[in-house]
Amino acid sequence: MTKIMESDRLLLRVFSKQDASAADRFWGDSEVMAASGGPTPIDVLPRVLESYRQCHVENGISVYAVIEKASGKVIGAAGFNVQGSLEQVELIYHFAKDSWGKGYATEAAQVCVDLAKEHPGVHMITASAAPGHESSIRVLRKVGLQYVEMRWFDDTGQKEPYFELAVND
Repeated sequence: MTKIMESDRLLLRVFSKQDASAADRFWGDSEVMAASGGPTPIDVLPRVLESYRQCHVENGISVYAVIEKASGKVIGAAGFNVQGSLEQVELIYHFAKDSWGKGYATEAAQVCVDLAKEHPGVHMITASAAPGHESSIRVLRKVGLQYVEMRWFDDTGQKEPYFELAVND
């Protein structure tokens, strides 16, 4: 297990292929992924997890498994999509439905923002949320991201509130 960072209640670690069934509880759930382009089929998840593991190896930053310390279970994912340059990374987080409403998204997102601040190659954190998804918008604001504009996203097929946070300037 490659531990990345932790908070009081959560541990973030690199995904392994063995996490596919746990990841199916959030990335495979149509309700969880309704505003994020839809669920990922379970047979695709091992490749997704491997791509995030490889991203961590190559860039030192990625999307990570979120472990609830009390239970030891993978309850979600949080971290950064890296596309092209490390200078600008996209903060994402998804959690299994039974973990909603417990403050885990804010806690994990804050750990991720702290990680990005420690990474010398990252200069801008971006994020978006589904229109009207007030809990996700609150998370982004709580961890310091600022609203910029409504922006079109091809992957979700909609305009979404877009946020940024400059780091390491």
